[in-house]
Amino acid sequence: MSQLLLQQIALTFIPNIGCVRAKVLVQHFKGNVAELFKAKIKDLAAIDGIGEVAAKSIKYFDDFAAAEKELAFIEKYKIEALCIGAENYPKRLLQAYDSPTMLYYKGFADLNTAKIVAIVGTRTNSDYGKKVTEKLVEDLAPHNVLILSGLAYGIDAIAHKAAVKHNLSTVGVLAHGLDKIYPAEHTKLAKDMMTANGGLLTEFRSYTKPDRHNFPTRNRIVAALADATVVIETDVKGGSMITAELANGYNKDVFAYPGKTTDSKSAGCNNLIKKNKANLITNANDVLHIMGWEKTKAKPIKQRELFVELTPNEKTILTLLQQADSLYIDELYAKAGLTSGEIASALLTLELQAIIQSLPGKMIKMI
Repeated sequence: MSQLLLQQIALTFIPNIGCVRAKVLVQHFKGNVAELFKAKIKDLAAIDGIGEVAAKSIKYFDDFAAAEKELAFIEKYKIEALCIGAENYPKRLLQAYDSPTMLYYKGFADLNTAKIVAIVGTRTNSDYGKKVTEKLVEDLAPHNVLILSGLAYGIDAIAHKAAVKHNLSTVGVLAHGLDKIYPAEHTKLAKDMMTANGGLLTEFRSYTKPDRHNFPTRNRIVAALADATVVIETDVKGGSMITAELANGYNKDVFAYPGKTTDSKSAGCNNLIKKNKANLITNANDVLHIMGWEKTKAKPIKQRELFVELTPNEKTILTLLQQADSLYIDELYAKAGLTSGEIASALLTLELQAIIQSLPGKMIKMI
């Protein structure tokens, strides 16, 4: 077990140390959490924003067994732990004052990719909301945008499904631990997202239930991680409105589709537009124009239909190569979650079918 990772996880278990204080501490000790646990109470208390109560909580913390249990869980299920201050931590989240101390990630999507759009909305969408969401994702597809949402019923699920359909990476930000999928009906959708080079992200440790108060906490990650947040159908109250308000607070671009003034499902969107808290949009081109993404089309990704006859292992490797174009063999071993034998067999088949090419230096490239 990694001692450093164990200590990073333990930091999230300490009473009186929330995200804001944890960020201050990690920055103060320049990412060396080991030194944090060794520090004297008076030295910890003297750090701006910490104080004596929090300092004592750190010094007297002794529940490392709980952190060891969490570490064992993420190692067993090949979950990536992203600690604030670490190289693999999403850079956009560092700009938020309340950056999550630790994130748990299962997937292949690049969380530091060039363009990320969050799509949020009501859980009880209308046909209009469904069509608008599907069309938005379809028109964003040529621009290689990562679609972010919360894997909830309604607009969230529609956005994720549309992203999978159009070969866009899509990440679901969860309000619970990675030991389950909530709602359970979206288990297959989550698997489809993973197969399509997407992922699942949460700051909640394993066996954390999807309690009501976790959802606003989750929403801040969606707002802070996205470059743009698009609201499609929402009442004046609800999680989507919270996400939009948070995005505004983080100085992120917010967009909303207008709706009928008599329709409660559009009342939230209309209100955001009315109060100049969201840009009024009617299609993806509006988003692309305001974000300055009109001329940044990525090269087309090969259609999934070409690979329908491939095995799940071969599909896993191809989804990794689709976005990166080429990877070192060691990177494939680290990311694919397969045995060396499974990877070797899949690579051989793909090379024989002239889909991939082996290059010098143990590099694998799509043809």
